[in-house]
Amino acid sequence: MSFELTSTAFTQGDSIPIKYTCDGQDVSPPLQWKDPPEGTQSFALINDDPDAPGGTWVHWVLYNLPASTLSLQEAVASDADLPDNTRHGQNSWGRSDYGGPCPPGGTHRYYFKLYTLDTELELSPGASKKQLLSAMEGHILAQGQLMGRYKR
Repeated sequence: MSFELTSTAFTQGDSIPIKYTCDGQDVSPPLQWKDPPEGTQSFALINDDPDAPGGTWVHWVLYNLPASTLSLQEAVASDADLPDNTRHGQNSWGRSDYGGPCPPGGTHRYYFKLYTLDTELELSPGASKKQLLSAMEGHILAQGQLMGRYKR
């Protein structure tokens, strides 16, 4: 099952504004969604770049967003442990926060993938994408995706 993930900063397949990249303020973009499936207990978000030269580069991992959450404001705080038990995981820079697009060359695609889960995850702050994906197995109700592009 899928549902719609959008942003007021860019639309599906369009360029991500410089503000949300390493060349700008490097803050997370605003994201919105609606109508999660019945039974949703939490959300998890993964933002990654499959076009990175050394393989997929993880820009943002966020999980245990409460089921009542229907948006993320611009510039989510970089605290590993956020209010309402929301937690940052570890990105490919080894940080527990958002790291914006910063491609070494060419145009890259950046996927924001939001998962609705039937449980709250028993993961400590700083979990990796791999750990998150493993913990989500068997608990994903639906997924929404937004892709933006960036070229330096």
